Amino acid sequence: MTDPHELHVVNPATEETLATVPAASAEDVAAAVARATGAQRAWAALSPADRARLLRRFADTVDAHVEELARLEVREAGHTLGNARWEAGNARDLLLYAAGGAERLLGSQIPVPGGWNVTFREPLGVVGVIAPWNFPMPIAAWGSFPALAAGNAVVLKPAETTPLTALRLAELALDAGLPEHLFQVLPGYGHTAGRALVDHPDIAKIVFTGSTRTGHEVMERCARQAKPVTLELGGKSPNVVFADADLKTALDPFSFLDNAGQDCCARTRVLVQREVYDEARAFLADALAAVVVGDPADERTQMGPLISRAQLDRVRSYVPDHAPALRGTAPDGPGYWFPPTVLTDAAPDSPAAREEIFGPVAVLLPFTDEQDAIRLANDTPYGLSGSIWTRDLGRALRICGAVRAGNLSVNSHSSVRYWTPFGGFKQSGLGRELGPDALNAFTETKNVFLSTEGPAL
Repeated sequence: MTDPHELHVVNPATEETLATVPAASAEDVAAAVARATGAQRAWAALSPADRARLLRRFADTVDAHVEELARLEVREAGHTLGNARWEAGNARDLLLYAAGGAERLLGSQIPVPGGWNVTFREPLGVVGVIAPWNFPMPIAAWGSFPALAAGNAVVLKPAETTPLTALRLAELALDAGLPEHLFQVLPGYGHTAGRALVDHPDIAKIVFTGSTRTGHEVMERCARQAKPVTLELGGKSPNVVFADADLKTALDPFSFLDNAGQDCCARTRVLVQREVYDEARAFLADALAAVVVGDPADERTQMGPLISRAQLDRVRSYVPDHAPALRGTAPDGPGYWFPPTVLTDAAPDSPAAREEIFGPVAVLLPFTDEQDAIRLANDTPYGLSGSIWTRDLGRALRICGAVRAGNLSVNSHSSVRYWTPFGGFKQSGLGRELGPDALNAFTETKNVFLSTEGPAL
């Protein structure tokens, strides 16, 4: 039975308990928000240059601990060491990028009759961030660091299974000189700490990344207070491969196996033009067989375990033992292991082809022409990301215009860059994170009119 007062952090590669962490209650959330409110007022009163200087110092502190953070992520989330190093580096780099924005929160002067009109961007106050377990460090950073740069305080609730790197980041923030209580991390359960954070009247905005179902509830609860919300939810991204593409690059299995497929942007719907379908199938069979699945702390490992027993059971439910599929291998014994898999006979309207599995499982589907490719690419409730592979630039542009997704790549599998906006269409979410406008999402626009027709002073 789950203890409502504790979180047990388990190494998904060994099933051993790493740590026991106190679980925040609703009362703990209320106390944290009260502390954050006071810290935010002092933080917002600092000059933008001083806020930027402290955030750059925080980035330097994270940089000095990248390896420590990465190895902690390996243990608590089962990420490969290379992935975990990228994640810690992404948090550092976003801090530096956001720090630059603190001094560039520009308003505008608008021509009006009878006076001058100017706008200002002011911080919201205290922002609540609810981060997921699949990329604990980067996604926590995406919501938290631009909010801090814009002059807000942050209360971050990490996922129940992966609180350790977030707690360490909060310690490093204090080491770097950020004010006490400005960036607080409250591990806890969603139905207690998460709900209390969403419902608290002094939380000015919620940033949530997680399941679509929970995202709907978060949005409904925020609506009761007219509270703004950013949602980054599920994905079922297409990888559209035309016959003229370089198949070896286009069919890179890590486009859907990265982080054991626990990635909203994973290209799990592999759409291949019929002329090269057989060639693609043969290539994927060999590629899956070559994937090294094992100890994520080993530099040679290419794919680690799933996060939990519950997630392993979910993934298994989509892949019956008798299903026609291409399969790699995975370790036996302790750990939440599932082999790299491509289903080769799934119907386009089957659950495996339309629902987010969140594991190392893709479906291989043929298409005939551009219109058929667009139809299949859009045949899902989600619209987060996707790739188009072709040497025909005109075709690539036509398909980019027709596919309903927030982040598309042509001849690339890249979805996330902290320089560019990230977010989804349809059931994949609401709002955007990252990019040059990231800080604006954590401000209110104040409009001020100064009359030139009133009495002289």
